[in-house]
Amino acid sequence: HAAKVGTRFEALEPIRQGVKARFGAYGRGVATGLAIRHDNGSQYTSEAFQHELRFLGASSSPSFVRSPEGNGCAERFIRTLKEQLLWVRSFDTVEALRLALLDWARQYNEHWLLERHGFLSPTQARRELMQRQAA
Repeated sequence: HAAKVGTRFEALEPIRQGVKARFGAYGRGVATGLAIRHDNGSQYTSEAFQHELRFLGASSSPSFVRSPEGNGCAERFIRTLKEQLLWVRSFDTVEALRLALLDWARQYNEHWLLERHGFLSPTQARRELMQRQAA
């Protein structure tokens, strides 16, 4: 997701997109058991953001204040995004950035091999996890 201003409502948009993509729907309790890791920024600690998480059945998992290492996976992901897209291209519009982010995310999820997943892509690792849970 991309927006000119990062409000609490804009912070919810990637949550909405992800929940709908992973759970097939968006509604009360659909994401029960999901923990949303976030920093302690005002967007994520706002009542609107927290209320939406409760509505979905997801739990809030804030990182520890002044401890970025507690959010290491997210920090490493953002670094990869910056190195592969944001620092190497310029965008004339927010819409152009949004489309580039979607394309980058698709390529990352389908082709980026992660050691912590046994050198599987995120899509492959998710598929294997779902198959194990269904068995």
